[in-house]
Amino acid sequence: MATMRLLLFLALYSVRIHVISSLTDQNDAAVMMILRDSWKNTPSSWEHSDDPCGVPWEGVNCTGARVTELRLSAMGLIGELSTGYIGQLDELTSLDVSFNPGITGRISPQISFLLKLNTLNLAGCSFSGSIPDQLGDIEQLTFLALNSNNLSGTIPSALGQLSNLYLLDLSDNQLTGPLPISTSTSPGGLDLLLKAEHFHLSNNQLSGSIPPELFSSEMRLIHLFLDGNKLTGVIPMTLGLVQTFEMVRLNRNTLTGSVPSNLNNLTNVNELNLANNNLTGLLPDLTGMNSLNYVDLSNNSFDPSVAPLWFSTLPTLTTLVMEFGSLQGPVPENLFSLPELQEVKLKYNTFNGTLNMGDNISLQLELVDLQNNQISHLTIEEEYKDALILKGNPICSGSLSNTTWCQ
Repeated sequence: MATMRLLLFLALYSVRIHVISSLTDQNDAAVMMILRDSWKNTPSSWEHSDDPCGVPWEGVNCTGARVTELRLSAMGLIGELSTGYIGQLDELTSLDVSFNPGITGRISPQISFLLKLNTLNLAGCSFSGSIPDQLGDIEQLTFLALNSNNLSGTIPSALGQLSNLYLLDLSDNQLTGPLPISTSTSPGGLDLLLKAEHFHLSNNQLSGSIPPELFSSEMRLIHLFLDGNKLTGVIPMTLGLVQTFEMVRLNRNTLTGSVPSNLNNLTNVNELNLANNNLTGLLPDLTGMNSLNYVDLSNNSFDPSVAPLWFSTLPTLTTLVMEFGSLQGPVPENLFSLPELQEVKLKYNTFNGTLNMGDNISLQLELVDLQNNQISHLTIEEEYKDALILKGNPICSGSLSNTTWCQ
């Protein structure tokens, strides 16, 4: 560490001799020149001066003589984030190098020197290695986006120390291990992020159960994205305590057991996706979830049942998906009269009898996919035949096999 500090001092000192007349703070100007020289494809304005605050550099914002924001998203930058140097920009409040896939290397623990930072956006780069525990020391951080990189290892429990955090996005990485919660031996955990509105943890390799302690009525969460992981066990009842939820994605895991009976407490949810798990028991009762517009319960192992009443009573429903399920009996006629309905995807169930879509069909309806059910008769207005797919049903045998809805 002492050797590194010496090298850093020498690097900064060697640059400072060129910026004595700069309007920019000499230390900040020296750091920015080091970054300019170590990166490729920097903006052309960076070449015109050695004074990023006096003769403005694109993407560099200053307050007085101090560099306070680096907004360098999607500039095609190539190189590594020399956080040993950036750590010297001690007035920095926003660091955004997102969507520069040419930025590689590890996230250095020294980024935690930026104690005034409230925005850290490293999304869409090519960072690798683990997430440093030291990020939990940046107490003013409200926005932390590390998604769409090549990060591995576990989610540090120290992130639970970021008490002001609004958004946590770690999705689309290679993170493993459990969802960290606070315990008597580990004072950090995601359950402590009571101001957070966004947990985006999709498309990793997270494992273990969803801890009941993760949720409480004190939370403000709007988005819970845990889809595309290796989570097991049951959906905890405590999920129903977070009344602020608007989008819940638990699909593409290996969750088991029944869906909690208090799920319909979440009356602000507009998207619910529980597809592609091993859920069992009764189909969840979503009655009263009147903000729902997208529901997907496909590819689970729910008990065989007729279509539930809520299929026809959710006033803002636009998309209903329950493919590869165990629904039987008639498709409810009133489903198609929901005013906002656009897509119905119910293929590979055992609906049977007559499909009657009624005479008050939603003007928004674009697709009704009922492939591979047991439907034998059809009552439908002519103008909706192009939106209907019935291939694989008994109605499509014989002389009707060449009709539009059987193709």
